Amino acid sequence: MEVKKEKAKVGDNSSNSLKKQIGLFEAITMVIGIVIGSGIFFKASAVFGNAGSATMGIMAWVIGGVITIASALTIAEIATAIPKTGGVFVYLKELYSEKWAFLFGWVQSFVYVPGAVAALAIVFVTQATYFIPMSSTQQKILAIFMIFFIMILNIISTKIGSKVQLISTIAKLIPIAIIIIFGLMKGTVNSFSPSLMQGSTSGLAGFGAAILGTLWAYDGWIAVGNMAGELKKPEKDLPKSIIVGLLVIIVVYVLINLAIIKVIPVSEVIKSSKPATDASVILFGKSGASLIAAGIMISIFGALNGYLMTGVRIPFAMAQDGVFPFAKFFGKVNERFETPLNAFIIEVVLASLYVLSGSFELLTNLVMFVLWIFFTMAVFGVFILRRKFKNNPAPFRVPLYPITPIVGVAGGLYIIISTLFTDTMFALVGLVITLVGLPVYYFIKKNK
Repeated sequence: MEVKKEKAKVGDNSSNSLKKQIGLFEAITMVIGIVIGSGIFFKASAVFGNAGSATMGIMAWVIGGVITIASALTIAEIATAIPKTGGVFVYLKELYSEKWAFLFGWVQSFVYVPGAVAALAIVFVTQATYFIPMSSTQQKILAIFMIFFIMILNIISTKIGSKVQLISTIAKLIPIAIIIIFGLMKGTVNSFSPSLMQGSTSGLAGFGAAILGTLWAYDGWIAVGNMAGELKKPEKDLPKSIIVGLLVIIVVYVLINLAIIKVIPVSEVIKSSKPATDASVILFGKSGASLIAAGIMISIFGALNGYLMTGVRIPFAMAQDGVFPFAKFFGKVNERFETPLNAFIIEVVLASLYVLSGSFELLTNLVMFVLWIFFTMAVFGVFILRRKFKNNPAPFRVPLYPITPIVGVAGGLYIIISTLFTDTMFALVGLVITLVGLPVYYFIKKNK
């Protein structure tokens, strides 16, 4: 496919590129590991509460999964056509313009990725207090230590980082599988009984809010595209990893929610702030709480590793294209470890500052509206891709075109519109933060 040729690496050095060392199975575990964080243990109450019944709640998880897989299939076609490190940044640059790509990378590099890493580190440490009491200061110190520890693992070798992702993903699925198996086998509650649903229906608006909640829970799968340039066989393995990973996630999400409502009545699930933990206590006694606490820690560790490993590829790709501050420094590959050491440094330093300031949750919430605009643009990009390069089809073609991408775009638009109405101020501030990147972009271009 004749998309724009990749620009010469900074310094015009062939050694200044990342090695292709990630296989299919490791890529699949990246998708699963990033998406399945802490939400799977806590989201059930919000989804069932908005949906109003067991049936509608499970339907919300399924529909959310269908919308997500539609987006994934669409992005898979774009990713195989443009199998370069940088993911959405690269797709926006090739299909729209460098300016749109820069604004996305600006928000991701300086706000969302370090903010998400900081948030995950804090949640991880908060869970650790179940086993070891810690003061607020001690929690922040441990959170920063965890961030640097994961950075070191990934700097030493991308292969080590991907192996950590593989092991943590398998480990996190074990407690989830235990809850699913014992919940479905030993649960005695019939949450689908009409008597439990009387007066609980919340209408179309509530069901829409439930779907929105599941879409947030499915978020993160697109990050594997950031490392496309490091996959051994990106044309084959990238679409497979996204599709297989998401299918596993959908099955896991639906089954664990079925298990929870078979152990606890839906009315009690809605009231609970930790339904998965409550179900485990019923199934296994007090040791159940320890099981879930450990499971959440493993789950968050995997998500933290995945976010940091894939997130640093965005500033790295921007720097390699010369559209990042101090591009020669941040676009450099460390000769000893063959990893983007300098790009790791900026993300980890920012994440640590966000941990110390406590601003991470506010910052990530502020830019989610904007990021979904970019994600939806990326999905819509398949129409541009096919029009511009109709004589050079991508190795993977999205099935049921154009229905599949339309479903994906519709899901993205739903999130954008819902956020605009429910969190108007956050949406507007997020737009301002994004537009601040424009003068930075023009400054970089002027001095390039």
